[in-house]
Amino acid sequence: MTTRAVWPVAAIRPSEAQCEDTIVAAAILHGWHVHAERAAQRQSGKWATPIKGHAGWPDLVLVHPYHRVMIVAELKRKPNRVEPAQKAWHAALATVGIDVQVWWVPEQMPTILALLANAGDVTP
Repeated sequence: MTTRAVWPVAAIRPSEAQCEDTIVAAAILHGWHVHAERAAQRQSGKWATPIKGHAGWPDLVLVHPYHRVMIVAELKRKPNRVEPAQKAWHAALATVGIDVQVWWVPEQMPTILALLANAGDVTP
């Protein structure tokens, strides 16, 4: 009898989009109002997020009206980095007292989901 080498299968990491879908669903489930933009496919086949104004707006704006909490979050999946246009928005928002959190997905998903379930009482 011959034996074959069995190679371990690496766990498949969810994409940033899949993590965002999970976060949005959890936020809505726990009473948050959610704003997230989605990309659209152009006739050329290229994907883009149509905007007016400056690029780099954070991925999510979450507001829990009952608990009076707002979270602005940028989702990142390694090895991606926060881009200069995103850093510019983070800095601009900070000048008016709005802190933008950078959430690393999927690594921080348990903490993010706990934060949403507890209306912002946990910081990822």
